[in-house]
Amino acid sequence: MRLRFALLVAVTTVLTVLSPTAVGPAHAAPAHSPGTDWAYVNRQLYEVSLSTFLVTAAGGTGDRWFDWSTDFCSAPMLGNTGVTYDFRGPCRRHDFGYRNLRLLDRRYGAGHWTSANRRRVDLQFLADMRAHCAHRSLWLQPTCRWWAQTYYAAVRLWGGR
Repeated sequence: MRLRFALLVAVTTVLTVLSPTAVGPAHAAPAHSPGTDWAYVNRQLYEVSLSTFLVTAAGGTGDRWFDWSTDFCSAPMLGNTGVTYDFRGPCRRHDFGYRNLRLLDRRYGAGHWTSANRRRVDLQFLADMRAHCAHRSLWLQPTCRWWAQTYYAAVRLWGGR
């Protein structure tokens, strides 16, 4: 009985390893190039919703070739949240943008971390924060929008260093 079970386990293991789904293209590592990597970063920053981005980032389902690390909003005096806002999501996507534009420059040469691209990431940050504020209570929205503008001004002044 033990021998039969061991043989069954061995055959199942061999078949699993050799099956087309185990080695097929669906499980192959994605091809990386300046163009495909640029497209991936742009899709995560500007094409997918913030909620979709956050699910990808938190679930570990994003391409590990990229930098998904975050310190959220590195605002020591303010933090990520306040009574009227919670900017952790927008800060996470903003971190992804900054980190990966710099990463693309290191991997493929200059041209990704530019003032124009940095400004675009910052504007997306502002749009994400404003979208968050739009879902707050009516009496909290003005203060939330003020904080969004304040965070945006801070990243424009000090964020690119």
